[in-house]
Amino acid sequence: MTQLIECIPNFSDARRPEVIDQIVAAIQSVSEVKLLDRSSDLDHNRTVVTFVGTPAGVEEAAFRAIKTASELIDLNVHTGAHPRMGATDVCPFVPLSDVTMEECIAIAQRLGQRVGSELSLPVYLYEAAATRPERANLENIRRGQYEGLKSEIESDPNRKPDFGPAKLGTAGATVIGARNPLIAFNVYLTTDDVGIAKKIAKVVRQSSGGLRYVKGLGLLVDGRAQVSMNLTNFRETPIARVVEIIRREAQRYGVGIHHSELVGLIPQEALVDAAVWYTQLDQFDKQQILESRLFDSGPQTSSASHDFSSSKPASFIDELASPTPTPGGGSAGAYAGAMGAGLVAMVAGLTIGKKKYAGIEAEMQAIRAVSENLRAELTQAVDDDAASFEVLMATFKLPKETEDQKDTRNNAIVNATLNAAHIPLHVSKSAIKVMELAVKCVQHANLNAISDSMSGFAMARAALTAAGYNVRININSLEDKSAGDKMLAELTELEVEADKLEKEIRAVMKERGGI
Repeated sequence: MTQLIECIPNFSDARRPEVIDQIVAAIQSVSEVKLLDRSSDLDHNRTVVTFVGTPAGVEEAAFRAIKTASELIDLNVHTGAHPRMGATDVCPFVPLSDVTMEECIAIAQRLGQRVGSELSLPVYLYEAAATRPERANLENIRRGQYEGLKSEIESDPNRKPDFGPAKLGTAGATVIGARNPLIAFNVYLTTDDVGIAKKIAKVVRQSSGGLRYVKGLGLLVDGRAQVSMNLTNFRETPIARVVEIIRREAQRYGVGIHHSELVGLIPQEALVDAAVWYTQLDQFDKQQILESRLFDSGPQTSSASHDFSSSKPASFIDELASPTPTPGGGSAGAYAGAMGAGLVAMVAGLTIGKKKYAGIEAEMQAIRAVSENLRAELTQAVDDDAASFEVLMATFKLPKETEDQKDTRNNAIVNATLNAAHIPLHVSKSAIKVMELAVKCVQHANLNAISDSMSGFAMARAALTAAGYNVRININSLEDKSAGDKMLAELTELEVEADKLEKEIRAVMKERGGI
């Protein structure tokens, strides 16, 4: 059996794709490893790379990646939602095939010593490779993040690294270790109230009395409350159990789960377990999975092929035209914003690689990355707006026979209404970002696509207008409208900014091509 080890380094950068490209190239320069995944989060400003290979291969590839990151990432200028203390923040090794945990620990120790001596970076060992009990937990090592460690590493004996100098440079410190498979799993809520996410994180994480093998914290990620988690033993604490507890806790605050996401990869077994739990397949046998049976039996060929595809599903426009309350105007506004972001991304792409525009290629790459992120966010907001309305409608069906029930119902209606206003307000903020990018494209991007830049701006402006109607209608439905005063003030500021951007883009358009 081939020896295989998985390595999942986390790098403190996501907003400069060219930097991550160089780190990935360093990993792929080792022939004995295979890249499996590269996942970047612009809000966290963090990239997780997953690769596998032979013990010697992953050890060498990890060193090259850490070296490259230390040369390209400066923690003094790094900002992001996720806690961090180094350019290569953490680098764990996971035994996959014919490899013991002890072998992974030995790799972590050798790599740590090499990074400390050759790169002069402080290195801490964690999880199974930890040299002190308190360092088994990553949170203990990363306390205070880069800034806190910088002020303590030279004076506090408890912060002395396992390898390397007790002094912090621009690349910070690196945490290296060995552990079992981990699932990095985030749940987004239908609210921008980060306080709710923090309360739910406190309920689910082990350190505050919650679920065993769950680490979690509440964050605000690009305007949405997020429960960010690491599930360190999915067999003992299944992912479905975590999701359901979050769902129940969210209901207490009149919100729901908008969507969840994986960072990096997940073992198939974890997803199968979740599917079995939700479908209540009590007598399920994993050999009933078609792909498992095919894999066991070897590839099969057939002399005939069949098209079993069903008729084309309804498009968003078809759904919009259907006689149902959702999707409605708020979803349509988000969809318009997504189209605007898509056009901006297209224009940036049409500029990149053109000799005439070589001087602004880096700017266009950044615009393309940000606009693609906005496009994904606004596309999600299409469903989010509909979901928030459905949550609001559900609150009107809550019982109201007793005074306590009436109070609970009224509070839930207020919270759900405010959330239904928060979502289009967030769409409005995203629309302004798209408009700003469109202005930059009109100013500098490929002249042949200037009308597309203007069209992207127009779509984003329409998104702001539609979203604004939905913010106001929700706030005005409240008995106590003062609860929404802050949102209305923010919306007014965004509309004033939109007017300024429209004047700016028209002036630039006249200079470059005329309208």
